[in-house]
This record gives sequence, C-alpha cells and structure tokens, in this order.
Amino acid sequence: MTRPPGTGPTPEAMAEAFEARAGSRELVIGILGLGYVGLPLAEGFLGKGFHVLAYDPDAAKIEALNAGRSYIKHISDARVAAMGGTGRLEATTDEARLAAADALLMCVPTPLNVHREPDLTYVADCAKTIARHLRPGQLVVLESTTYPGTSEELIRPILEEATGLKSGVDFAIAYSPEREDPGNIDFGTTSIPKVVGADTEAERRMAVAVYSPLTQVVPVSDLKTAEAVKLTENIFRLVNIALVNELKIVFESMGIDIWEVVDAAKTKPFGYMPFYPGPGLGGHCIAIDPFYLTWKARAHGEATRFIELAGDVVAALPRRVVEAVSEALSSRLGKAVNGARILVVGLAYKKNVDDMRESPSLHVIRLLRERGAKVDYYDPHIPAVHDNGEHPEVAGMTSIAWDEAALSAYDCAVIATDHDAVDYAALTKAVPLVIDTRNAVGRLAPDFVDLVRKA
Repeated sequence: MTRPPGTGPTPEAMAEAFEARAGSRELVIGILGLGYVGLPLAEGFLGKGFHVLAYDPDAAKIEALNAGRSYIKHISDARVAAMGGTGRLEATTDEARLAAADALLMCVPTPLNVHREPDLTYVADCAKTIARHLRPGQLVVLESTTYPGTSEELIRPILEEATGLKSGVDFAIAYSPEREDPGNIDFGTTSIPKVVGADTEAERRMAVAVYSPLTQVVPVSDLKTAEAVKLTENIFRLVNIALVNELKIVFESMGIDIWEVVDAAKTKPFGYMPFYPGPGLGGHCIAIDPFYLTWKARAHGEATRFIELAGDVVAALPRRVVEAVSEALSSRLGKAVNGARILVVGLAYKKNVDDMRESPSLHVIRLLRERGAKVDYYDPHIPAVHDNGEHPEVAGMTSIAWDEAALSAYDCAVIATDHDAVDYAALTKAVPLVIDTRNAVGRLAPDFVDLVRKA
C-alpha cells in the first residue's frame, strides 16, 4: 500500500482514468495462470495492442513462452512465437512484477476435492499472491468458474485484510467467467462475448473498459450474478447431456438409433438444440462446475435434485460402457473381459485436443483393469502420460503405434473420443470387435457400421 485507504482519487475518477488508458492501450494486463484459459487470453490482449504481464509459478511454462514454444496442443508454436514477437509480452515467475499491472486477471483451476466439494485452494493462493503486491488503482478479476459469492466472500477479504485497502474505493474487484472451448475452430477468445459483473458502477466500468477492446461485453449487475452465469451455462449442458444419454438407453431397447433421432430433430429451426450421448463427461467445466452450485445451495438450505440426478446419470456412463464391452465380448467372441486385450481409442475428454482432465476414458480404463483386462490406449494428441499424480489410472502409459499389426493384437477397441485424425475404417478392419461410444464409425465409415457395437 502506498497511501492510506480512501485518500486517493474517487472511484469515479479511477474508472475514468481506466477507460481512457484502455482506449489508448496504455493499460498493462496481468494474467495469473497460463493454462487453457490464461494463455489464449494473453494472446487475445496482445492482438489488441496491449502490454501483457503473464505470470505463472510454473517455471517450465514461462521458459517455454520466452522460447516461443507452446505447451498446449491446440495452440501452435507459431502462435506463441508471435505473442513474443509483439515485444509487448513479459512472461515471468516473479510475483513482485504484479505491481506493474493495472488489471490482474486470475485464471486458475477450481477443482473438486475428494468429497466432491469445491476446492478453492488455487483461488485463495492466487489472491494471497496478489495481496502481497496490490496497490491502489488496480483491478482484480476472477475468471475461474466458481459458486456465487466467491469473489465477495473469499477474494475480497483476502485482499482487504492483507493490505488495509478497501475494494470499490482504493481498488476494484470484478468477475468475468472464462468461456474457452479448447479445439473449437469457430469461436475463440476474441469472438466469444464476455460477461462482466461488479458490485459498484465504477468497478464495473473499469472491468468493461478492460474487456471491451477484446470482444463484446455483457455487463451484469453484480459479482454474484456474473458468477451464476457460467454455472447456468454448464448446468444446462450437464442436464441435456444426461437427458440424451437416458433417451439413448430407452430408444436402444426399442431398436432406435439415438444419433439418427438427434440428427433429424436438429433440423427443426427453433425450440431444439442437439446434444449427443457418449461415455461420460470430462474437462474442467461440465464434469465439475455444477457441483459448485449444489454445494452452495445446501449452505442456503436449498436442494438441487435435478442437477444431482443429472450428475448421477452421467457418472454411471463409464460403467455402462464397460458392461457393453463385457456383453459384446461374450456374445460375439465368446470371451470374458478378464484376460482380454482391449484398446481404448482416445484419452482426451473431447475430440482434437490433448486435454484429459476428468476424461471418461480414465474411468473406462480403470474399470476394465479392475475386471482383469489388459488395456492400452491410442491417442494421436497424447503420445505419453507423465506421472504427475493427477491421472494414476494411466500414469506412465504411452500411445500404441497405429498400424495393422499392432491393432490386430486386440480383441476389442473402445472408441471413447472421436478424434478426426483416427482412421476408423482401418480400426474396424483390424480389430474383431469395436465398441463405438461416439458414433464415429457410423459418421465417418458407414460401410463398416455393421461390424460395430454402439454403446
């Protein structure tokens, strides 16, 4: 702190100065956490002419950025090199440099703990890092998905108690939920609207000023409302994915193909949005975020039965896949799962990315191994899995070679992720049994669809 709280410019004057400096690209944008959200965000601000201070305690990431190398599959080395080539990127592990930034955007993980309750350790630690260097006039924005009340109940007290400064008077707090969709070639950081919420008009103006040059901004009335927006988006997806998976089971019993049903239904130009079944949910958002709200709702004495039911439906999907494998091995090949050689195709949680956070493939592999299967994987985007403690099911595994000889050694293949780079026709020719959880063969190799068991 460089002056007593409340003795500097008024909040309105701070907002006016922020707006002017944003318009002239004089603001320094600090980004804390350079993962799937923070790195594209840094790229977006650099592309709009801002100076970016990119902070991460992971020295390997900073070294890669400064060398022009990417550590995220869907972001190329060329893009990272271009970021450094602007001359406006400072990538550092030195937290003291945060004092030089005007806006501090927090892009850190918000996982669940072993009890499926919110784990805000990363958020709290990030806020404490900021508090050690917070100065009057700065804007602090949380982008991580969380429950309504996090900014007000966790971040604000950390910043105020450590510095003696007062939010809304000496510095500003806002919330703007990330909306990254890794691997989506149609929408990126600068083409996806940003929701922005703050508890005072001046703080909201400061946040809008930061994001407006980046993309379309959607202001909302306060922090809690903005925090609720992202949860609503992800809960909507969770519920509809659970619904379509339940419909799949019902229609399957009637001899009806759910993928054909959905493809026909989506031709309706209003009142319907397509969702597709699969082996489960993965990624940071849909598999985790809805349970932030269920936890917070309990604190307010409210039940979230609909959300929890949807969670139960999708949580059971990997086990249903394994049951389908067991039944198909027995009925088609006369074999048991125990001792069978099984190839899981796709380790990432979604197609065409290298992100395997919460991937249903991990659960499928674990369940198959528990039944005695010998399991390998193939994923063109994940050649090896390093033992970092996050994915014990696959730690140390490497993707198999993709050739006819290697494939023909397996009794069964489970298509868990429908990467475009996989030759599904070759897979169905080489492996006697294919369990297709994504309709990848039906869409890309229709001549071989009769050889495949959809699951």
